[in-house]
Amino acid sequence: MTQAAFFMRLPDVMARTGLSKTTIYALIKTATFPAPVPLGARAVGWVSTEIDGWMADRLKAAGRKVA
Repeated sequence: MTQAAFFMRLPDVMARTGLSKTTIYALIKTATFPAPVPLGARAVGWVSTEIDGWMADRLKAAGRKVA
């Protein structure tokens, strides 16, 4: 069963990945982390399924099984 996508704000992304704000934006700049989506004039969010996919890719690259 696939989970429905939802928007995550930066503190949620940081908590989910264990990465700092600086690291997240550095990875976005090098196109190795999902970019945020504009939600309004002064708000952005990340698509939850893209974050989950990034995490799964990192696990695969490390030779770990993905559940």
